[in-house]
Amino acid sequence: MSVRVYAELARRAWQRQRAYGNANLAGLFTNSFFGYIRVVPLIAAFASRPDISGYDRDAAITWNWLVQSLITIVALWGWWEVALTIRSGEVAIDLARPIHYLGYWLARDVGRAAYSTVYRFIPILIVGQLVSGLRWPEAPWLTWPAFLCSLVLAVLTSFAWRFLLNLGAFWLTDYRAIASLGLVATTFLSGFLVPLAFFPPVIRSILEALPFAAIIQTPATVFLERAEGMDLTLLLAQQLGWAIVMLGVAHWGAQFAMRRVTVQGG
Repeated sequence: MSVRVYAELARRAWQRQRAYGNANLAGLFTNSFFGYIRVVPLIAAFASRPDISGYDRDAAITWNWLVQSLITIVALWGWWEVALTIRSGEVAIDLARPIHYLGYWLARDVGRAAYSTVYRFIPILIVGQLVSGLRWPEAPWLTWPAFLCSLVLAVLTSFAWRFLLNLGAFWLTDYRAIASLGLVATTFLSGFLVPLAFFPPVIRSILEALPFAAIIQTPATVFLERAEGMDLTLLLAQQLGWAIVMLGVAHWGAQFAMRRVTVQGG
């Protein structure tokens, strides 16, 4: 299938997001508000000690605004379009398209994520800079390209995870139980609530080895330049590995579901 087709799907997903301008503005305000709410206790926590698990005050504040800016890019709290098409029966139309089923949804998600990068990520970082100040990369010629690579891999890993959760609708009449478990996992295990460095060493090592860290913690680590040289290379290689594995599992899951498809609803 021509790359042009996938590019067109991504472009249309971008335009679809633009159609909800007011909703996106409301979301931007909400993310900025909670970014401010979360930064206040961080400032208080570092008032009595200069360092917590390798994070100083400026690094922790920057981490806070980073995770807020990443929420919509990686769709941290869900994306259930595939499940809805399965429940409605529209999945039959999607499966009949002359295009790879997983690739079809991935292209759309890339367009959505690209829109969020421009209209959420950048504005939220600007707000963070104005409100509390941010720690910007000291080696931007290296850090920014590495961060962009990490961001792409985070989107791919997140998409594969969300796609797998959506596939549960092929077998379950109500997919919301799976959705809830997925949200709990991504919220608590990705480094969204607190940096994974704040956990005890053993737990931290386990969490950093899971794919959820590739969704939030890894991009934040790269941006904050907490991994350099070979450590940075290995970190990105691990993230790439999880993206490949998760997409492979998502592809297998889709193929398995198609062989046992039961359309629920109309």
